[in-house]
Amino acid sequence: MFLGEYQTKFTGKGRVILPRKFRQELKTREIILSRGFEKCIWGFDLKDFEAEAKKQLEISATEERARYMRRYLFSGSESVELDAQGRIIIPSALLDFASVKKEVTIIGAGDHFEIWNVKLWKKHITEVEVKIGRLS
Repeated sequence: MFLGEYQTKFTGKGRVILPRKFRQELKTREIILSRGFEKCIWGFDLKDFEAEAKKQLEISATEERARYMRRYLFSGSESVELDAQGRIIIPSALLDFASVKKEVTIIGAGDHFEIWNVKLWKKHITEVEVKIGRLS
């Protein structure tokens, strides 16, 4: 399970080191990166992505929402490989989508991890804390 929050910088154009704890959770060196919601990048172990994809494909393509989700998820996903130093290269389309430049926040989200623009993450987590405060 992916847990925690980490701040890091790129080590080259689009290249970032995944936190050690996250690397230990991966079952293979192949990682699927995808457009997430709220302008972040989702990162899945290949097997976990396949499980998520299966859920999406179980919904009939005759349902409009299912078609939209499939297009969003699959068109915005790319396979990357973890190198020997624990780094991945994030494709430029995903970097642009998430507005990430030099520094990123990488968070655990249970079955996947997320890569965020530092400022967007701070803004988002503050909004979440306010919403959670309303629920208590």
